[in-house]
Amino acid sequence: MKKTFSLLLALSMVLGFTLTGCSGGGSGRVVNVCGWGENIDPDLIDQFEEETGITVNYSEAESNESMYSLIKQGGTDYDVIVPSDYMIAQMIAEDMLAELNFDNIPNYSLIDDQYKNLTYDPENKYSVPYTWGTLGIIYNSAKIDEEIDSWSVLFDPQYAGQVGMIGNPRDAIGVALMYLGYSINTTNEAEIQEAYELLSEAKANGVYQGFFMDQLYDKMEGGETAICVYYAGDFLSMYANNNDLRYVVPKEGSNWFVDAMCVLKDAEHKEEAEEWINFICKTESSLANMDFIWYASPNAEALEQYPAYYAENYGEELAPELYEVMAAPADVLANCEAYLALPSDIQTLYSDLWIQLGIEG
Repeated sequence: MKKTFSLLLALSMVLGFTLTGCSGGGSGRVVNVCGWGENIDPDLIDQFEEETGITVNYSEAESNESMYSLIKQGGTDYDVIVPSDYMIAQMIAEDMLAELNFDNIPNYSLIDDQYKNLTYDPENKYSVPYTWGTLGIIYNSAKIDEEIDSWSVLFDPQYAGQVGMIGNPRDAIGVALMYLGYSINTTNEAEIQEAYELLSEAKANGVYQGFFMDQLYDKMEGGETAICVYYAGDFLSMYANNNDLRYVVPKEGSNWFVDAMCVLKDAEHKEEAEEWINFICKTESSLANMDFIWYASPNAEALEQYPAYYAENYGEELAPELYEVMAAPADVLANCEAYLALPSDIQTLYSDLWIQLGIEG
């Protein structure tokens, strides 16, 4: 079901159309939403349309960087976008986002305080948290004999041809920085260059099958790739189709992130956008969405209720180790670091190094 929806979205974008919900109320009111692949329960779109009469046009972006580029180039009609923390900070700095009217978003009160007033939006003027999670290593225990606990496997020639590196520069260079013991937010060009050299050498040694994003679903589920870097919620989706897969936050630490809903400053449908955000924040919506996308909700009630919700819907308990992948415990998060927006010269350096690596996009 999830994969089918994602493919429909991809096809709709290739053909130049936007996928909409099936039950719009014909009011003429619309909201244009851009999120990640496999990152919304499509039933929620139908429910929102039925309740409000607002038609939802839902599009996908593959990464923060691709979403940002699409918006900067113009030609998009997005109202609501769902970028990650560091990209939100950059968009705020560039005056791309609208201040929200929280009178229209009363369900914001359901968001746990620990996901408010974070560094990317310290006064909580521009964003409402949507999901959170960690970056880690996914590996196939049927193909890899050892229990993996370190980023080192991503640079080890013994795994040549078995590794899928994540296909965006912030995460890929960040992984190398973490393995080297540096901050993922370093602005030290020598440290960033060292991280690049580590990636470049592993690529030259044939360690990587390639640099991938959502293509990793099929590659990991089908056993074509034995090790990859990707996100916790996506691991759980893959695990549902291949129980040999394992997930680990490496001992060197990792990135923990918050994706949040924002409204673009030039949005044509701001009122409808805030209605959508309020609907998504509901506990019932958050539970359904967690169950579909496998990412932790910042809604405190939903996060607490989810194991019972799972047991009621599936007639079995949710394995504690899987719930801890979804909602990483405090000791794991304490060893993780959130991305910060980087200065423009460092962003340019990342882009230049990515081009030197020969990665498309």
